[in-house]
Amino acid sequence: MKKHTLEISGIQKRFGEKTILSDVFLKCETSEIIGLLGRNGSGKSTLLKIVAGLESVSDRSVRINSVSLNTKNVLLNEVSYLDQDRFIPNHLSVKKAISLSIDKSERAGFCDDAFIKNLIKKKIKHLSSGELRYLEIKMVLSNPSLFVLLDEPYNGLSPLMIEIINEMLKASLNKKGIIITDHNYHNVIKIANRLVMIKDGKTHQIKEKNELIEKGYLTSSVFL
Repeated sequence: MKKHTLEISGIQKRFGEKTILSDVFLKCETSEIIGLLGRNGSGKSTLLKIVAGLESVSDRSVRINSVSLNTKNVLLNEVSYLDQDRFIPNHLSVKKAISLSIDKSERAGFCDDAFIKNLIKKKIKHLSSGELRYLEIKMVLSNPSLFVLLDEPYNGLSPLMIEIINEMLKASLNKKGIIITDHNYHNVIKIANRLVMIKDGKTHQIKEKNELIEKGYLTSSVFL
């Protein structure tokens, strides 16, 4: 199957006098999961929003298969984004949310899932944080886009849900590339094919896990 490539470069972002991102290069191919790591406030979420076209910057280069895609509408067709905050309106039922998000031909397959079957008759506002996160992730992965950006996907998930979500992520790699960041770095390190760390506004390619200690992200190899 043909591989597709997402490349991000030339991104600079400041908030007031503080420079958040200054020298960013990130490349992701379909069939791989990039784990994006960094301390709180390092710019991980900001970078994902910029790539998705949801955060404005004065200069940005986002290319898919070497073709520049710098308008929000075009990006939304090729890049799906999971915000760390909920995005499904509370007043909807789960069934209605699925009907609005999933193509009719794919709904039966989407709902053929033990967790989803238990939620289908509920309102979004009645879901636990883990149930809602599970539903949101599955919706985003069902999008036909080539690339998926996941910000804090594991938030609120039980260990069993995390295991199932990770299997979903792996199963989608035949047609998608995924960039994932989460405070639960153990899960990110475990599932990622490649690690990238943001420090001092710059991206650093991590080839060996011990580099996370050398660069000050972790304090001891016991956390790896």
